[in-house]
Amino acid sequence: MSAPGPAGERASQPLRIGVLGAARITERALAGPARAGGHRLVAVAARDRGRAEAFAAAHGVERVLGSYAELLADPEVEVVYNPLANGLHGPYNLAALAAGKHVLTEKPSASNAAEAREVREAATRAGTVFMEGFHYLFHPVTRRLHELLASGALGTLRHAEALVAIPAPDAGDPRWSLSLAGGALMDLGCYGLHALRGLAPWAGGAPLPVSARAGERAGAPGVDEWLDADLEYPGGATGTVRCHMAYGGLEMSLRVVGTRGEARAANFVLPHLDDRVVVRTGTDSRTEHLGTRSSYAYQLEAFAGAVRRGDRLPLDADDALATMTLVDSCYRAAGLPVRPRTAPGH
Repeated sequence: MSAPGPAGERASQPLRIGVLGAARITERALAGPARAGGHRLVAVAARDRGRAEAFAAAHGVERVLGSYAELLADPEVEVVYNPLANGLHGPYNLAALAAGKHVLTEKPSASNAAEAREVREAATRAGTVFMEGFHYLFHPVTRRLHELLASGALGTLRHAEALVAIPAPDAGDPRWSLSLAGGALMDLGCYGLHALRGLAPWAGGAPLPVSARAGERAGAPGVDEWLDADLEYPGGATGTVRCHMAYGGLEMSLRVVGTRGEARAANFVLPHLDDRVVVRTGTDSRTEHLGTRSSYAYQLEAFAGAVRRGDRLPLDADDALATMTLVDSCYRAAGLPVRPRTAPGH
């Protein structure tokens, strides 16, 4: 057997990843999947060096750097993972792209559609891989819902509804900060909007908001504690997205209803916690289990395939702009302000 050529060698090389900040989500969303996939966490930088050092020690990061700028300038870092507060996604996505890095960013990609448009332009100029981390899309749970629609098993799509809700974060959490682009729709509802956008192939096109209602967080004007949005597809189907950031428990369900039946994912956002899809057609009802492997593991595999082999991704800067445009429209419909931009030095 002949030895693999240069292209094959490149395709099998581990990603060299730099991490911005020491956010709690990074263990689940990146560090664990990177270890499992044989990728390298070559550097981390955080505003608090002590936190960065503790993070590096806990997760096997090779080096701690003194600043975000130093990490972005590091030639060994080829991929930047951005899990910073929402308002810092846009500025540091722009900076990472300007530095010629591939970018895997937590959602949302920016604070508003105008900033997301700049990110898209920067990604085009950079020619690198840019992906917004809607990890749920890669899991067999979501793939199964799409398969049921594509096969005609559910008939024609008539309605879709998503509920993404969690217990309240601490009062000082940046998700309650308007200046850091916080709010239930930014943190949670974007999953529901993205999932309903993903049904466009079976609904005559992407949905548009018809109306929205929201409740502000006490003591945080302009920040939505909850938001409900009603949408309509060009083909006549309807959609509802509900999100709540001070809920009695955790619920992240997605239900699609067609003319012949319906299917419900018990937890489409975190399917490793509950991988059930319940399918009902006529008098028949069955529960399918689609596997508890982490959606983040599937996501990193897909991202690595794009970086190493040029595989196509369903999530890119164009998709991120479309989602942020819908987020902005829902805020306006609910009478709340579009999230402001945040300066990088915040």
